[in-house]
Amino acid sequence: MDSILVKFPLTIKAKLTEKLKNKMLDEMRKTMQQAQLEIQQINIQENRAIQENTIDGEEPNPAIMQQIQAYYGVERQKRQQAVRDLEARLDETEKMSLGSEIVQGQTERYVELKVGDNVREQFNVEVVVEDDKVIAIRS
Repeated sequence: MDSILVKFPLTIKAKLTEKLKNKMLDEMRKTMQQAQLEIQQINIQENRAIQENTIDGEEPNPAIMQQIQAYYGVERQKRQQAVRDLEARLDETEKMSLGSEIVQGQTERYVELKVGDNVREQFNVEVVVEDDKVIAIRS
């Protein structure tokens, strides 16, 4: 056997342009708005659950109240943490300078290795794109 097909990691990087930066910021803002809407919905569902467990104006069972508040509290906290994380990412993204390279993701590529090839050269290969067009392939 003189060669073999091997799978290697491939990093995709993007050169930050005004267009990409605005797209990223818009996506983060939309995701934040969605999380905030979910928090409002959780509050509504919690109030509804409390009302459903209140019979004829009597105080609901404290154990049931505690379960309701614990469940909806956890769900609310998840969304609130997501909003805080997004706010931090939004702030970082706004501070990023145009032209900098950011990792967009990783994928895999197949390489035919032959006897005598330097396998180290096949690691850490990256493709750089600018506005969805490949501008560089580096190893």
